[in-house]
Amino acid sequence: MTLKKQIEHLIKAGNEYDTDKYLSYFDEDAILEDPSVGRTFTGIEGIKEYFLSYFIGYNTQTTLLTTQLRDEANLFVEVAFTGDFPEGNLKGSFDFTFRDDKIIYIKADLIYGS
Repeated sequence: MTLKKQIEHLIKAGNEYDTDKYLSYFDEDAILEDPSVGRTFTGIEGIKEYFLSYFIGYNTQTTLLTTQLRDEANLFVEVAFTGDFPEGNLKGSFDFTFRDDKIIYIKADLIYGS
């Protein structure tokens, strides 16, 4: 499966609030760094906390806007978010690194003023 297809499946699982399916795309030791919330989330439990707080907690829906394949293990994506957060809608980016078909690192950020 291509990296883009994996992200499409990840976003679908997120939009369906399917926590187990969402987490299945991550390596056990994955790291998610999100400067927009000022935190780094480590391992499956950390990723789960991030997903429950910022996706399920805010009824977030994500739309994939663009993808840029950097190499066979790295994909940069831009997305649009809607949800029950104060701004109502935002754009964001995710810089994914994969190993053995699992996400091992993400740098996530919001793009304000969208």
